[in-house]
Amino acid sequence: MDAATFTEALVVKRTFPTSCDRVFRAWTNPKFLTQWFHASQDWTTPICELDLRVGGRYRIGMRNPNADAPYVATGLYREIVENEKLVFTWEWEGRESNEMLVTVLFHDRGHSTEVELIHERFLDSEQRDKHREGWEELFVQLSKVEL
Repeated sequence: MDAATFTEALVVKRTFPTSCDRVFRAWTNPKFLTQWFHASQDWTTPICELDLRVGGRYRIGMRNPNADAPYVATGLYREIVENEKLVFTWEWEGRESNEMLVTVLFHDRGHSTEVELIHERFLDSEQRDKHREGWEELFVQLSKVEL
């Protein structure tokens, strides 16, 4: 599928009152990622497999307490610049899904870090809007973690 068939990318930004290295660690260390990478306060992250290297794979499962199985996102790390940038593919395991691309930028703002997330390659605006809701809630959960 060529780029012309994809709908507009989504961009989500949020500032966290801590250093880039701490926020980057929250995205790259399973100990921290499992504390916040879920779509609601009552959800959990029972699956967190990270091979943090270019070409390495990740697999993260978020579980709704009312669901039988977790929602599992999987992909491949394309670019890793410590404390600055993560680029990875994104697909939903076991569900009809296309391969999308996520870029996470970590901007040092002195005593805080702005995280800019760019999620691309959506098939339609409905898919994009559902992911926007999910990422915004994930950022809410991240803001509750003591980094």
